[in-house]
Amino acid sequence: MPVRHVSVSEAHELQQQGSIYVDVRSTREFADGHPSGARNVPLLEPDEDTGQMMPNPDFMLVMQANFAPDTRLLLGCQMGGRSMRAARMLDAFGFADVANVRGGYVGAHDPTGRIIEAGWAESGLPVDDSPAQGADYQALLAKAGE
Repeated sequence: MPVRHVSVSEAHELQQQGSIYVDVRSTREFADGHPSGARNVPLLEPDEDTGQMMPNPDFMLVMQANFAPDTRLLLGCQMGGRSMRAARMLDAFGFADVANVRGGYVGAHDPTGRIIEAGWAESGLPVDDSPAQGADYQALLAKAGE
């Protein structure tokens, strides 16, 4: 099934109906604020030595350990790029109901700064700066046995 695209307001409605929002931003970005109820499985994390964003080698392992292939997943990031990459990966690995959240947490803007797609935070949707119990990356990683 091809990856669907949903707006942040559609994602919020789907979340209220039982879909799970997975924030694929880095652990630091997640800690600075995220959609309420989101779980954090970063697609990229900064390298400890260089600070450069590097692929998270455990991304797929953690996703498979925490979510069944038929789980209704909403994938979001900062603006929509990383989450689209993650959604395509999950689709290729057999996850059947994956939606990319357009606009992500802060929204997508064109080079002039004009909003192309509103983000979760600027749309006034519920946000948290601390994760629900078991929703942070370390808890999800532990469940994967890493």
